[in-house]
Amino acid sequence: MTALELLAPARTADIGKAAIDCGADAVYIAGPAFGARAAAGNSVEDIRDLCTYAHRYGARIFVTVNTIIYEEELEEARKLVQDLAEAGADALIVQDPAVIEMARGTGMALHASTQCAIRTPEKAKFVESLGYGRIVLERQLSLGQVRTIREAVSSEIEFFVHGALCVCYSGQCYLSEYLTGRSANRGECAQACRSRYDLLDGSGKVLMRDKALLSLKDYNLLHRLEDLASAGVCSFKIEGRLKSESYVRNVVTTYNQALNDLIAKYPGKYSRASFGHVSGGVVPDLEKTFNRGYTELFIDGTRGKWSSMDVPTHLGEYVGEVSRITRDGIVLSSSALDLSNGDGFAFVSGNDIVGFRADVAEGLTIRCRVPEELREGTKLYRNISAKFQKRLEAAAPVREIGVALKVSVQAGSLTASAVSEDGREVSRRFDLEGAEPARDKARMLDIIRGQLSKRSAHYSFEVKDIDADTTVPFLAASFLNGIRREMAKELDGMPVKANPLMMGAVTLESAPKELSYKANVANSIDRAIYAQRGTEKMEDAYEISHRPGAELMRSKYCVRYELGLCPKQGKNKPEPLYLLNAGKRLRLTFHCSECEMTVTAER
Repeated sequence: MTALELLAPARTADIGKAAIDCGADAVYIAGPAFGARAAAGNSVEDIRDLCTYAHRYGARIFVTVNTIIYEEELEEARKLVQDLAEAGADALIVQDPAVIEMARGTGMALHASTQCAIRTPEKAKFVESLGYGRIVLERQLSLGQVRTIREAVSSEIEFFVHGALCVCYSGQCYLSEYLTGRSANRGECAQACRSRYDLLDGSGKVLMRDKALLSLKDYNLLHRLEDLASAGVCSFKIEGRLKSESYVRNVVTTYNQALNDLIAKYPGKYSRASFGHVSGGVVPDLEKTFNRGYTELFIDGTRGKWSSMDVPTHLGEYVGEVSRITRDGIVLSSSALDLSNGDGFAFVSGNDIVGFRADVAEGLTIRCRVPEELREGTKLYRNISAKFQKRLEAAAPVREIGVALKVSVQAGSLTASAVSEDGREVSRRFDLEGAEPARDKARMLDIIRGQLSKRSAHYSFEVKDIDADTTVPFLAASFLNGIRREMAKELDGMPVKANPLMMGAVTLESAPKELSYKANVANSIDRAIYAQRGTEKMEDAYEISHRPGAELMRSKYCVRYELGLCPKQGKNKPEPLYLLNAGKRLRLTFHCSECEMTVTAER
């Protein structure tokens, strides 16, 4: 049986706990340094606290140590790895091979980050040979490509299913570093793909002005989990280590339900990677949380309209058109939404997105400070639902591990035997000497069943069987509650029987004779690892070499296709094309045989 994992992001330990409460089987989070989101760091003590919480349910904590490491940072990184192991981290998500060497013997599994740019079976086999037990694939892959990689390796396969998309193949984007000096491979991405550009042809003619030409919609594979599982994916990853707690709750709850539905459909084929069932909370709604519009990208091996160039941010749900503007607000012509005080709204004005909040919303009337750009006839969207946000914050779900109880009430004693859903077993005998017999045996047995079939701590007890003598003693509710608490305490003293981590084995798979800057080699340990596998020439990482005229990104996304200028669409638009941003010109080259586009720095 294959254990399927829902992997959630966490900017903080508290958000990580919220994700686990909503059904996540694992959480990925950054420590104090070397995570690929510099603004999402956490102390080792916070990581320790989150690990303790997660391990109650057999859930895992994966820590991102997935930047490239400079030579002078090696000792700092080594100490962090040891500290994370002591804190209880289950795995490290890694890009730089040096971290693999640092983690030997710590007991932590190693996962090859999506920053490793794994999109072919050959690359997957080589990465696996370094000692990774899991590889995180590039997002711009089809199901067929995922399946081919799965067949080539033994390691687990992790795949993103939801959230923001990088336009470039992950780990090989140098655009932010080129434009701003902030490297994506160092956790400081300036999100240059969300910036606005002018599009020029070779003669300098402006074809488009001020558009987010490299901005993609958000990923949403909610309805493709079965396809991915069939292709060999075991971990379904949600993007969003910079997202809010309400975002994480909403998305995790949605995918938790979908994964449970998949397992219910194939009960003998799939199971969950952790334990506990989730109850309570709100009905999730992905349309009410941040998104730039959704796409399934290349999952079916075909192109679609992937761009969010007109709206590179969250517009939200369509509300209606503005019918009239008054001194203290606006009136809508119609709306299918139930608006409320405090809702956030947005509209498009030229090439800008303008937002505002409602002071009071009653029917079709919104009282607010009216933005100067708003006009009658403008289409209005709601990007913050105040009611939904309040429900998310107020109605936290509860996650409980099921415990089956068998109770035997014999002369002078009660024996309770418990088996948790992960297989822990506890049996306790309680002395009943001197207890008065109950006047009504049937009613007393109902009381025993009812009091013991309740929640204690994070356990949900259920009495499955009661064996009793002819005479049953009267037992107070407080006594029975004490039995349940004692059983919970004893279960807590036993480690959850979690699924084993996959630990990779190091082999000497041959590496290419030459490695370009795209291999992101940044330190002497990297060089030694590649040299041992046959590499004779290695270029320094782009962040070190800053090679003139370097390819800054490569992508399945194509500006010509998005604009209807692709030769396969019957067009013959000359190339190259150019992007202009803050005086810097970027060359777009179209590799039609591979159906890829590259962005190159002008010399």
